[in-house]
Amino acid sequence: MDTINLNNIRVYAYHGCLPEETKIGSDYKVDVSVDANLDTSAESDELCDTVDYVHLNKIVKEEMAVASKLLEHVAKRILDRIFAELEIVKKAKVKVAKVNPPLGGDVEDVNITLSKKRGKI
Repeated sequence: MDTINLNNIRVYAYHGCLPEETKIGSDYKVDVSVDANLDTSAESDELCDTVDYVHLNKIVKEEMAVASKLLEHVAKRILDRIFAELEIVKKAKVKVAKVNPPLGGDVEDVNITLSKKRGKI
């Protein structure tokens, strides 16, 4: 199995359980890793034979624009769309990080990682 990675997709979004988080927003970073058989695209040199990372980036940005209380919820939506829209993907992992979270301390980020395989929850 082959892998395509998108690292540090930067977005500004309005996720969180605290009212101020959903009003003022915060910076987020998202990493996406997808596994697929890339043998055909390696030979054909055609975009239609691979996972279009522009499409992956679009999914991330659209789902990050929908406010959620939990990062887990956002990551699951991203995974669900990847599997619904990109048949070639067999496995995917999504990491969502909130930069400078309001924890009352000096914390670079808080992040969660979810992964999913095709045909499994």
